[in-house]
Order: sequence, then structure tokens, then C-alpha cells
Amino acid sequence: MTDHQTYLGSCHCGRVKFELQATVAYAMECNCSLCRRKGALWHGASDKTLRIVSGEQDLTLYQFGTLTAKHYSCRHCGISPFTRPRLDPARWAVNLRCIDALDLSSLEIRKFDGVNWEEAAQAIYAKPK
Repeated sequence: MTDHQTYLGSCHCGRVKFELQATVAYAMECNCSLCRRKGALWHGASDKTLRIVSGEQDLTLYQFGTLTAKHYSCRHCGISPFTRPRLDPARWAVNLRCIDALDLSSLEIRKFDGVNWEEAAQAIYAKPK
């Protein structure tokens, strides 16, 4: 398990840089049409734990389907470092593949069935916290 720390991340070209304060022990892998194509591995964050250090003006927004989720990508290199997920649009989901010096092979991968989004979300909402 990884200790709580500050992780540094960026898009490919480095214009968008961010910091994530978290204990990263797992990643969510979603199989929806967008995440599957991105190959993203997600980790939840709040406004307090995710800070965009530079390049906010270089982000572009993409939405589809219900237009609830807000997917942000660098307008220069196309990499998607984070999103406001449909599951909880008040929070962030950070693409762990954009984090420097994070050993992804050490993480538990939790699957989210985004192809069957409503059923998968209902199962998560039904779990006791």
C-alpha cells in the first residue's frame, strides 16, 4: 500500500501539470466506450486533494451521452489527465497514467462496468460506506 503523499502529474507535453494528495492503493478501470479507448486508470480526488499547478487554460472539455461527466484533455497533446465523473460530478477522477513515479503494477485494479453504467452505479451506491 502506498503512503499518503503528494504525487506530481502532467499531460504528455507538460503544459498541464497537477498535484494529487492521496493514498493510492487502487485504481478504477472503466470499460465504457471512452475510458476503454483512453486506457485510463482512475483514482478519485476532491477539490482539496487535486490542484492544477499550470496549464488550466490549455484544457479542453469533452462531453457525451448524458453530458454529466466533464472530460478534460490538453488541447496540445490530447492527453486526458482528469475528469469530473458522471458517478459524482462534484469530485475528480485522476488518470493515474499521468502521474510521475507511480508503480501502477503495485495497485489493485477495481473494475467498473461502464458499458452497463446504470447497473454498475446502482451497485456502488448500494454499498455501505
